[in-house]
Amino acid sequence: VAEYLTTKLKENSSADIHLLDLLDYPLPIMEETYGKLSKKPSGLEELQKLLQEADAMVWVSPEYHGTCTGALKNMLDYFWAEFYRKPIGVAAAATGRIGGLNASSSMQQLALSVGGYAMPLKLIVPYVDKAFDENGVPIEADIEKGFVDFAKEFLWFADAIVAKKLAMIDK
Repeated sequence: VAEYLTTKLKENSSADIHLLDLLDYPLPIMEETYGKLSKKPSGLEELQKLLQEADAMVWVSPEYHGTCTGALKNMLDYFWAEFYRKPIGVAAAATGRIGGLNASSSMQQLALSVGGYAMPLKLIVPYVDKAFDENGVPIEADIEKGFVDFAKEFLWFADAIVAKKLAMIDK
């Protein structure tokens, strides 16, 4: 889901789009926020810099027990300022028919809780285990349309908020 969404975002924008995989940042269970840590876990400073420099982001997660992965929540707990007033889209997937609906709602609430602007439209991918062919392309037209619609809406949402923030800085 994350890889295909990255492709759709790149097809619809000239912005620098990066896929950040939490597998590349195996963080220990959060004991203290980034700003208060005297000794930062390996990779945390690089991750903080990437999050800080991002104008907008999409959080992507499979659904586990009605919410996002513990790895995503753990990463989010380390930070706050890195998400403040940033547009945040959410995408969730599951092997069932509601396709991550609960996880996406949970992630939208998390985005608001860290001071971000949660985009109302969600990308939901039901039956994710059967949704893509061997090349990672959606099999059904409605799944493809969901990705395209989400990418276009997210890019508009992000552009609008970033433009407003830049206009405020210019004043």
